[in-house]
Amino acid sequence: QVQLVESGGGLVQAGGSLRLSCAVSGNIFRINAMGWYRQSPGKQREQVAAIIFGSNTNYADSVKGRFTISRDNAENTVYLQMNSLKPEDTAVYYCNAVLKVRYFDTTRNYWGQGTQVTVSS
Repeated sequence: QVQLVESGGGLVQAGGSLRLSCAVSGNIFRINAMGWYRQSPGKQREQVAAIIFGSNTNYADSVKGRFTISRDNAENTVYLQMNSLKPEDTAVYYCNAVLKVRYFDTTRNYWGQGTQVTVSS
């Protein structure tokens, strides 16, 4: 059974930093990509950053230059370093993994439980 476990959310003042972590566990054949999404009340879930394994990274325009996504292949873990945080960054942040459990399986999306990030002004 695949699990995504997030950590690192919390309360921070504007201008501060937080680091989110997401570890993927379970029997996994291959991870194609991992990313972070966020959702605030009354808004749709939006992609914040993604890292495509063996390729590149993508960022939402609103976080470029402030957030950095990185990964640890050995630990199947992805991180989101968030600097210069703004009140509008306040949201529940969700980890996403696009992966195959077995060779013959289709690629599927898996989600973490979400971690709250609150930025005070």
